[in-house]
Amino acid sequence: AILGPPEVNVTSCNDVNCINVTVKLPTSHFRKQEKLLSLIDIYGELDYEITLRSLDGEHKRPRERTTKEVFSTVIEELYPNRNYCVSVLVTASLNKYSMPSSWKCVTADSEARQGSAAVAGAVCFALLIAALLKCVHAAGFVLQKKSLPWTLV
Repeated sequence: AILGPPEVNVTSCNDVNCINVTVKLPTSHFRKQEKLLSLIDIYGELDYEITLRSLDGEHKRPRERTTKEVFSTVIEELYPNRNYCVSVLVTASLNKYSMPSSWKCVTADSEARQGSAAVAGAVCFALLIAALLKCVHAAGFVLQKKSLPWTLV
């Protein structure tokens, strides 16, 4: 029997430079007394390997082990504002035949907090310029409504 593919969800962390990978193990088709057995029920523990794809190419992370149906792991020390894609492969000690998950992609924390502050700053700056132009216009320095007397021309 072929294991997989697992369900994978990827989100950027609240902290900068990391992503959170949540994995749900694939379901099995084995039953015991009408109850569908999980892969953990069958194998006890499973190995998983995460492949990370970015501009730098593909990097296989060290193989790890799990005894949970749903688990999360954090991949740290990533470049901010960069797109990362993840695929997970699950294997068992007695079964090396498996299908990897589809690729799931996310941008490592684009420091949205800084981005929103920059937008707010730009809006404030634009309002300040608009107010300054209004004052200059009201004072008669810009777009004068009356033409100057002939002697001043």
